[in-house]
Amino acid sequence: MRAGTLVLYTDQPARRADLRLALQQIAPCAVLDAAAMPPSGPCLALVADLDLLQPSPLVGLRTLIAETPALPRVFLMRSMGERSLSAARSLGARLCLPMDTPAETVVEALRAQLSPPAPKRGPDQRAAGAPLIVQAADQAGAVIAKLLDAARGSGTVDATLVDRSLDPILGAIGQGGLTAWLDTVRAYDDATYQHCLLVAGLAATFAIDLGFSAADRQQLVRAALVHDVGKAKIPLEILNKAGPLDPAERAVMREHAVLGHEILVRAGGFDDAVLAVVRHHHELLDGSGYPDGLAGDAIDDIVRLITVCDVYAALVERRPYRAPMPAAEALKILKGMDGKLDAALVRAFERSVAGS
Repeated sequence: MRAGTLVLYTDQPARRADLRLALQQIAPCAVLDAAAMPPSGPCLALVADLDLLQPSPLVGLRTLIAETPALPRVFLMRSMGERSLSAARSLGARLCLPMDTPAETVVEALRAQLSPPAPKRGPDQRAAGAPLIVQAADQAGAVIAKLLDAARGSGTVDATLVDRSLDPILGAIGQGGLTAWLDTVRAYDDATYQHCLLVAGLAATFAIDLGFSAADRQQLVRAALVHDVGKAKIPLEILNKAGPLDPAERAVMREHAVLGHEILVRAGGFDDAVLAVVRHHHELLDGSGYPDGLAGDAIDDIVRLITVCDVYAALVERRPYRAPMPAAEALKILKGMDGKLDAALVRAFERSVAGS
């Protein structure tokens, strides 16, 4: 166990015995109501299991956050609606999960935020890179949150904000490796945040393995980070639906590519290659993709690269209702899409993933 106390603020303690027991795998867990002051001594992390839309003083919770602003924290949400998420963000939430998220997933999310203990001797590459991975993922996650919030609100975004995440992601992948990045990013249960971070990490890995120049690596990661910005304009009941979408919902979801392209064009500051990725990352070589039904040579190379990363990320990402698909199975599906995806790029992507 780690030194310090985990604090679980909950308004339903009788129902959260499973969560308390799971959290005690990391450290002793104090279960408190929202008004109770935090325990004395060092606090290791915070889990807030509260209905943030109900009147509540939140005195103890706010005190703990104010005293330790860098404290790792997970918020378990009664609703993933915008009002609830906004209330959580006002409390400094970096990770919001649905209230029915399995206790073990919550524990995994906290472990991802906690820096691992220093090894006694011979640190391996992953152990040494893990703190950098967590820091870069948090930074990129915050950028994606601001990006989507701005697109949802004002309908425009700041290109310079995106650029601040590029070097941290590339550095984290270069030092910590893809596996550590995937393990960390899968703790983000918000599907859009997690997906964009996964695609960005895969794009960075692919670009490094292909020997791209520094400028081309940055361009690929930039495109990956913003490729789904149009989802900010998709209704949350569709975006956050736990099960498969029906045909009408799929039609609405497909609008995100055009909406994202329009957002970035209005914003300015994004080059033609990035704009092409945002609009065309669901186009397929046989012309069966959307929104424009492009085929063959009409699809740019950078779009083909991101599409491979995008499809793979969708297969291996973690959701509350399913575990991530094993890498070998996901790669088998990619290779089965010959004629739709660029086969040469899929082979190169397989080598880069295996080599990482």
